[in-house]
Amino acid sequence: QIDGLPDAPATETPRTAWERIEAAEALVQRTGARVTEAAARPCYLPATDAVHMPARGAYADPEGFYADLLHELAHWTGHPSRLARPMCGAFGSPDYAREELVAELASAFTCAALGITGKLTHAEYLGAWLRILREDKRAIFAAAAAARRAADYLTGGAGAGNASEAEDTDRTEADDAERVDEGRVDEEGVGC
Repeated sequence: QIDGLPDAPATETPRTAWERIEAAEALVQRTGARVTEAAARPCYLPATDAVHMPARGAYADPEGFYADLLHELAHWTGHPSRLARPMCGAFGSPDYAREELVAELASAFTCAALGITGKLTHAEYLGAWLRILREDKRAIFAAAAAARRAADYLTGGAGAGNASEAEDTDRTEADDAERVDEGRVDEEGVGC
């Protein structure tokens, strides 16, 4: 014990599994993000400012679904109308790997805030992340700072990213779904 320190704050009672899922769904709804659930794999497409997810039934448990959705919503926060992160790197490029690191960290922060057990589902990026971290000793700090801003944007209830206000594009949801199912999301979108 150390004299002069304030008493430790009271810890919050752990939420039930249902309460965690309800909180995650409420967070998703507050964002105003356009989310569809008919894709072969989860991804965010900047061109249409939409998140595409597999059906919830494709997941072993609801927490797995929300962990992936929170990762994609972390990408969604990078849109120019929100946090305006650079998201132009091609798959495998250092810029792409940086954005994936930001999204993975932001998802971890957001899952922790909600009490959701997430797992690293993007292990294929580890090699690229390690290269970036070896080349730039400050990269982890920059990624963590950007991830914190993304997580704060999501958990702060900021509804500024209302999808109805996004500019229209010539692409449709059907076009997006076709690109996702054919594995072409990495050409113009952030596929995870």
